Amino acid sequence: MLSDSAQFIASLQREGTSIDLKTVDLCFLVALYTRARDKALTCFDEELLIDVFEQISELVEPGTENVRKRSTHSIQRFREQRLLSRVDGAGVVRAGEYTLTSLANGIVEFFLHDEALTRESLTLLTKTLLASLAEVKAEARNAATDDAWRSRVVAPLRVTVSDLVAGIERRQRGLDAQQEEVQHRIGELLQSDWFAAVDQCQRLLDDTIATLTELNEVLLHDTNQIQNLLQDIEQMANSGGSPEGEEAAQRVTDQVDRVASWGSARQRAWSEYYQYVHRFLRDVVRLDPSRAVSDRLRNQLVGWTRNQFFLVAVRFPSIRLLREIEARNVRPPVVSPGRDRERPLDEVAPDTHLEQMESRVRTALSKPSQRLSEVLQDVLPAVLQPYRFVAIGWIAKQVAEEAMPVSAHERLWIRVVDNIEIEDWDLRRGNP
Repeated sequence: MLSDSAQFIASLQREGTSIDLKTVDLCFLVALYTRARDKALTCFDEELLIDVFEQISELVEPGTENVRKRSTHSIQRFREQRLLSRVDGAGVVRAGEYTLTSLANGIVEFFLHDEALTRESLTLLTKTLLASLAEVKAEARNAATDDAWRSRVVAPLRVTVSDLVAGIERRQRGLDAQQEEVQHRIGELLQSDWFAAVDQCQRLLDDTIATLTELNEVLLHDTNQIQNLLQDIEQMANSGGSPEGEEAAQRVTDQVDRVASWGSARQRAWSEYYQYVHRFLRDVVRLDPSRAVSDRLRNQLVGWTRNQFFLVAVRFPSIRLLREIEARNVRPPVVSPGRDRERPLDEVAPDTHLEQMESRVRTALSKPSQRLSEVLQDVLPAVLQPYRFVAIGWIAKQVAEEAMPVSAHERLWIRVVDNIEIEDWDLRRGNP
């Protein structure tokens, strides 16, 4: 989507597309639009265009010379800007017939139509949208072929439902323009009539907040039902194997989400604006009804470069306390006495049991035809019983280093002492 918009923007830049409309051009467009609507005209011939332009020129710019020539240039300029489209096929053989394009109709409708979103219009549009979606859901439940999905589900979603949502969005833009006008009017009231404008500003703010609150309540209630219906239609399209129906439902869901986010955004923005204006009325207008302080401050700020002012103060006296000073006893903090957490080392005599055991192992190995079990039987009786298991590991390590153990594929288990058994080795003197 982003790449498509980038390509379209690049094409606009490459073609040099622009719109340049003066006041007389806008009046000309409005006159053509109203003439077509009142007379039920589907197109305009060239003489009618020139006649309408002459009337508008006489009304807007009286006394203008070469009006007919200017009308020809204006028609050509409208065609270049895609506001007028020639619909006949005569070419240069005779005078052509023209019609207003959708761009021209959109420009005129923006200035003519004052469709602001109200609670009544929003309720009517949302209820109609809910009824249309309910019908589409029923058709989606019974659709079995691609043609049925395309004609009964996709087409209503793309045309009827999308037009209803677009109608809500168009009225939203009208309400935005109306709220901008309210802000402009509040500013003019405060500029023209300082203190007397307080009540009028308050009334405008309250009406706007009430309108937005009502619209937001309707949006919160109805958009939830609309989104549930669209979700059901999208799931049916997914299970029915209709990617077009799923895409159309998703597109309408995005439009509905945009409508809901618009309501919350406008509610938040106008809440901030309401607080800002109220704070200004309370802190500035009501405290200075004659605007004396504000006028003096403005004049001083304007003339500050010529007559600079400063705030100079001497040492201020201490504040006099009219109550008796009470002395409070401050309790010392509770701390634990310091102590040395390092325990002193104890002197221990060196352990000679390991050396004695190694000596007894060497004595046992000096005997001919020794086995590991025989060495253990000679050495372990001198070792205390709790330490015998650990001693076996030390003895086996020493035997492996000082003798050459020879082991068969299957070794016998020999009881050496008490309940300790080992896999026996055959030993030969010498290094392994």
